[in-house]
Amino acid sequence: MNVREIMHDRVITCQIDDTIRTAASALKLHNISGMPVMDGDRLAGIVTESDVLRLLEIPEHDQNLWLPSPLEIIEIPLRELIGWEDAKKALEDVGGKPVHTITTKHVHTISPDDSIGDASTLMVNHRINRLPVIEDGVLVGIVTRGDVIRGVAGRQR
Repeated sequence: MNVREIMHDRVITCQIDDTIRTAASALKLHNISGMPVMDGDRLAGIVTESDVLRLLEIPEHDQNLWLPSPLEIIEIPLRELIGWEDAKKALEDVGGKPVHTITTKHVHTISPDDSIGDASTLMVNHRINRLPVIEDGVLVGIVTRGDVIRGVAGRQR
């Protein structure tokens, strides 16, 4: 069985200049965990839920950032919450940045004529969940781990 038989040919993508907020909304809307990032019609990378979630990590140099608990907020005068407001604004500002700032640029791809075994090997060896399917330099589909599993399960019937 080859990749063409199990891939999705209607690929949800975003463009490199789309905002992170737009990309995250597309992931949520389509209930997917990652998607190709395009520069026009050329594959430029991949963005995943993990890439978006990583934005919420506190950088090592900011680990002393104090975020109040809900109970502390009730007890602290509002003028002391300036740090909290700054933190909230910083998180909101992140969503307005272009998605290419968090895109994984080195992308493993596969041909539609490769076997699902080849796809499985790439996914396992590189610890990835999806592979853009490229034919003649053009994105023609995407294959996920679930697609490979369904393909294998379907062959056993």
